[in-house]
Amino acid sequence: MPPSTQAPAATALGDARIITAAEFTFHPVPGTRTTVATPVSPAAGATHVTLHVVRIAPGESYVPERSAAEENTVVVFSGAGTAAVGRHARPVGRGSAAYAPTGHPLTLSADDQGMTAYVWRTPLADAPAGSDPVLHSSLWDDTTQLRGFGGTGQIEAAERRATMNFVFWPGTGSSRLCLHCGIQQPGETFNVHLHPDSDEAFIAFEGVGQMYLRDRWIDVGAGDVLYAAPGVLHGARNPHTGSTARRFVTCGGPSPYDPALYSAAGHSSQVR
Repeated sequence: MPPSTQAPAATALGDARIITAAEFTFHPVPGTRTTVATPVSPAAGATHVTLHVVRIAPGESYVPERSAAEENTVVVFSGAGTAAVGRHARPVGRGSAAYAPTGHPLTLSADDQGMTAYVWRTPLADAPAGSDPVLHSSLWDDTTQLRGFGGTGQIEAAERRATMNFVFWPGTGSSRLCLHCGIQQPGETFNVHLHPDSDEAFIAFEGVGQMYLRDRWIDVGAGDVLYAAPGVLHGARNPHTGSTARRFVTCGGPSPYDPALYSAAGHSSQVR
């Protein structure tokens, strides 16, 4: 198992920032060819969450620092390999997701083509532990969804509204971290909202679109990251229409999770 690493702090986030993939600064994990960028972290101004972008070299493994003492979620952005949560290992590829509860270390291993993954981290703090949490899933798991979300009222809601998959959330046994996948078809919006007590860290996973941050819409592409502190307005939309338009997919979520999203979908936020 290679040594873990903590990359130097990224540019200060303030209370909100979009960090493009071109801005990521990667640092080597000592003794390996694997590299890590950290666009969001408390050291850079985040309140609750750290987000790593990990380029795992072919045939190598990566374990987030202090992974057994924190909650971790991961989304595979490209490549393939294996994600092990404690003793539970599963092959993964683009769009695969894993959740590692506190006490269960996360190990990501790349195959001979390498793998790039986004990894969210947060301390468990005093959150209740799930009794039988779901450990492996996919961004495309549509078992539980939020449809028709109108935002939180500060910005007029768009009529054509995107769908959000709840991948990891209290209903799957997730204690503090969550992972949601927003699917913005051409012309659709996941309406502007805020989280009173939660950091938001999410990425553009597929396609091109726009993210709302604070007071405006900003063009983004696959790999870019949004960070919004508690109380900062944010959202996502796909302004493109016509025969060549394609879906725009985002993923991530507030930390700690925001019960209001589950209430809007008609679900309890009690940890399973």
